[in-house]
Amino acid sequence: MASSQPHRGLLGLGSNVGDRRAALQAAVDSLPAVGVRVLASSSTYDTDPVGELLEQPSFLNACLLVECSLQALELLDAVKGLERELGRAEGAVRHGPRVIDIDILMLGELERHDERMSLPHEQLLARRFVLIPALELDFELRAPDGTALADALAKLPPEEGVRWAGPPLAVGD
Repeated sequence: MASSQPHRGLLGLGSNVGDRRAALQAAVDSLPAVGVRVLASSSTYDTDPVGELLEQPSFLNACLLVECSLQALELLDAVKGLERELGRAEGAVRHGPRVIDIDILMLGELERHDERMSLPHEQLLARRFVLIPALELDFELRAPDGTALADALAKLPPEEGVRWAGPPLAVGD
């Protein structure tokens, strides 16, 4: 069920297979069809792989400020459907190579932790490749618990490689 009040949210995009920028742009272009209005895009960043599988190509990442009236699980189902439509293989290795990854990083002040999803995203405050583009969009961003994203970034070691790769993705209206 869609709620009557739109939520502002933060999405993270990533790709490390094929034309990475085209994959991110395709995600931006597809979001309005599932009820997600893209308000702004960060620049794109070339980032070293992190997580369980480090031997793979670097990722291109960006963050989006969005607005939608979908509930959290509706939004999750919508973005997972878009991932499949855009070529992401189901059942692939966790943290492995992928054409597109769309993560819901925050959705308003909503906090949720269950088997389907965590809001805010469980790695929101621990990943430079998320925090740098998110703070580019809004340096005052705070997690629902009040933690300033800028403070979280300042506490992270600089080893996780995050390099500016290009201008923001095109956002339609």
